[in-house]
Amino acid sequence: MSMSHENTFAVSRFENRNGVVSWRVAGWLHGVRIRKNFKTREEAAAERAALELKAVQAASGLRSAPTFLSDDQLRQAEDLFRRLKGNPRPLAFYVDYALANYREPALQHSLADAAADYLAKKNNEMAQHIISAPQATTIRRHLEVLKKQFPNVALTDLSAAHLTSYCQRGNVSLKTYNNRRGIVSTFFKFTLQQDWIASNPVEKVPHYRIAHRRGSAPTISAKQARELMAYVEGYQHGRLVPFFALCLFAGIRPCLRSGEIRKLRSDQVRLDTGVIHIEPEVSKVKMKRSVTIQPNLAAWLRDYPLDRFPVIFPHLRKYRANIAEKFGLSHDILRHTFISMFVAKFRSMGEAALQAGNSESIIRKHYLDLKTPAEAEDFFGIMRVPR
Repeated sequence: MSMSHENTFAVSRFENRNGVVSWRVAGWLHGVRIRKNFKTREEAAAERAALELKAVQAASGLRSAPTFLSDDQLRQAEDLFRRLKGNPRPLAFYVDYALANYREPALQHSLADAAADYLAKKNNEMAQHIISAPQATTIRRHLEVLKKQFPNVALTDLSAAHLTSYCQRGNVSLKTYNNRRGIVSTFFKFTLQQDWIASNPVEKVPHYRIAHRRGSAPTISAKQARELMAYVEGYQHGRLVPFFALCLFAGIRPCLRSGEIRKLRSDQVRLDTGVIHIEPEVSKVKMKRSVTIQPNLAAWLRDYPLDRFPVIFPHLRKYRANIAEKFGLSHDILRHTFISMFVAKFRSMGEAALQAGNSESIIRKHYLDLKTPAEAEDFFGIMRVPR
């Protein structure tokens, strides 16, 4: 950068009146005359250099200031301020954001490692009966899909856009989308608590409000129930009678992976007192309830006692699937039939809710007025077919 002529300085030899020789620096700095004497030529040269630097700084907007920064650090700071020119926030704002959000690669958690820690926590909660086995299974399956979709990815690299695409995959319904979002959101809340991420990216993933339009529960008629029990009695020497009788005439939840029917013990079915005791560890909702054994169910269980005909036995899943296919039975249709028939016979939604382990609002929405009292009487009169 060139300087104007008035901002140049000269060093010359000067002899004082007393005969002492000095070295003079003379010139002009922005209209101000400069003239200084020094004992040695070296001192005069150093002052000349300092004055010329001041002239350059004044002409270019530069200034001198004491600092503990090295030359390289000063150059970096100057570069950062040039790059931030025009931004509304100071340099400290961007530095604070980077310190809060950035993780060194050596300290970053991979998605796979974080998922493993989260699943270990959920398995421990399942062992403590905080969550159910189906919940733990659902969480594990969703995280397996998430890892498969984003392999070898660090947690901090997953954005709201990534997770939105995960929730939307397969052109799914809004309900399924929301379910996926809920599971990954809870997972990322866990990682946030561990300080593995700075913020939960799922907060920026859209959530959809859905108008719930629940209809009547699917059921079978009393005639179909009679035909079903007659077939079951003749299938595999009647081994499946207790299973179908308990689900159809007592509304026991029928899931063979972790449902009530799988966890129900034979000593909890009390023919002597006429009550089935569903303990919290058996119940889906972790609440104790008692189911009254209706006379027809008692007759079936006396003819097929649980000590000789256990509810759960090898290959039950396969046999049950064969019968379900033959009669077109959906997963919970036996339980739905029991509840609807119970409401029709006893005309009490409150008692039906207690027997089934549901709320009265659910009973009203799904089961009220599905069956007539006459059909309910027929249903609860289904007994073993004499042979």
